[in-house]
Amino acid sequence: MKVTVDEDICCGAGTCVMSAPDVFDQRDEDGVVILLDPAPAAELHDAVREAASMCPARAIAVSEEE
Repeated sequence: MKVTVDEDICCGAGTCVMSAPDVFDQRDEDGVVILLDPAPAAELHDAVREAASMCPARAIAVSEEE
């Protein structure tokens, strides 16, 4: 799995951090997403998919390719 984020469209909702805190964080100054792990371990894949599906701005892209 490969994960990318689009900081320009992130609205800072924080649902990604709640779903997958080992993969996502937020900037203190504006809440914009920070990608901590662009290639998360297999045990995190379900949480990352959930984070991407719940993102109101659709700022998270997930590729199932390794």
